[in-house]
Amino acid sequence: MANFISISRIFITFISLYLLTTGTMKGFVAAAILVVIQFALDGVDGYVARKLNEESKFGSVLDIISDRIAENAYWIVFAAFGWIPLTFPMIALTRTVIVDNLRSVAMENNCTAFGECSMQKDPVGKFICCSKFMRIFYATVKALGFVCIIISSIPMIDFGVATTLYFYGAILVTIAILLCVLRGFPVVLESKQFFVKKEVVNEQV
Repeated sequence: MANFISISRIFITFISLYLLTTGTMKGFVAAAILVVIQFALDGVDGYVARKLNEESKFGSVLDIISDRIAENAYWIVFAAFGWIPLTFPMIALTRTVIVDNLRSVAMENNCTAFGECSMQKDPVGKFICCSKFMRIFYATVKALGFVCIIISSIPMIDFGVATTLYFYGAILVTIAILLCVLRGFPVVLESKQFFVKKEVVNEQV
């Protein structure tokens, strides 16, 4: 069930982005609603996994995969529409490549991104990357930012309302991209432990 929820988030993302191409008020409103649902389900899949004892490495990886597809798809499409700077998806994608590759090394050492076997050992790094507060805060900022920008772009919407919503949306997505970078630093710093161990083993051999 938890994995099904994770996979469904990918389809919800694609549907919401397709609705943006309709250019209609109904399409934009429906897309905004689906954005909220998609980000809300990010916490639901983990909750269901814990309640049904479905926690696994595969589930952890699938959760990250759905996160990355959804998040990067929104960044790219919003930039393509001219709603956000092109640098935002470039930063998000660069961070994704670096962090996920380092986490794959951690996975080889039986460490996951989150949970009891998290690769984050430092308390500060653990809070920034793994704490429920930061994960919810980051997801909320992204969702609200994306929704504000979508609503502000609805055809025929009042200009004053659109300007105000876009202003707040721009602030929120800027905060989101800064958090995206911030949450990548602990992964980079703590990934050194895995490379050091391998180097020591190679020297002994």
